[in-house]
Amino acid sequence: MEDPVMRARLQEMMKESGAHLEGHFLLTSGNHSSDYMQCAMLLRFPKYAAFAGGALAGRIEKFSPDIIASPALGGIIIGHEVARALDVPFIFCERQDGAMVLRRFPFPEGKRVVVIEDVVTTGVSSGEVGAVLAAGGAEWVGTGSVIDRSGGRSSLPNDPESLWKVEFPLWRPEECPLCAKGLPLVKPGSRM
Repeated sequence: MEDPVMRARLQEMMKESGAHLEGHFLLTSGNHSSDYMQCAMLLRFPKYAAFAGGALAGRIEKFSPDIIASPALGGIIIGHEVARALDVPFIFCERQDGAMVLRRFPFPEGKRVVVIEDVVTTGVSSGEVGAVLAAGGAEWVGTGSVIDRSGGRSSLPNDPESLWKVEFPLWRPEECPLCAKGLPLVKPGSRM
């Protein structure tokens, strides 16, 4: 269950930092939306990153993680902050030739891993990280995010623990009313 006081403070931080954008956006899923959460704008402020990391650590500590993992690039700052708050190691996976891989760290074989992301929309990046680590012998025990905008429809095996569950309109490109109005489309996402 979300903490309304914490969520109100997070919403205030998102506004102060310029992290909640409004316009016409191409999401990494291929869908279009009128709203975009650019958590990098929030996480560029260390005090906001520490607040979100500590709050998210409180949400996922029930999984008793041995290690925190994130997808690069968006999950690195928040993943590190969650790991710091829990005093456990942190690793990240990154794309190489289009596939998510663990390149810079040894596999956490036999370790309980929680995947942390900044924003979950479809869950694809977080799911890829969890799958890569599980294939290498880790136990993927949970997922967490600052923002969950999936509406419960992510591809993850379980709903992520999040600080703020929010639903914004999503449209397939051929059904997008913003395209019909001729509004310029912006692609602010990070998955290539």
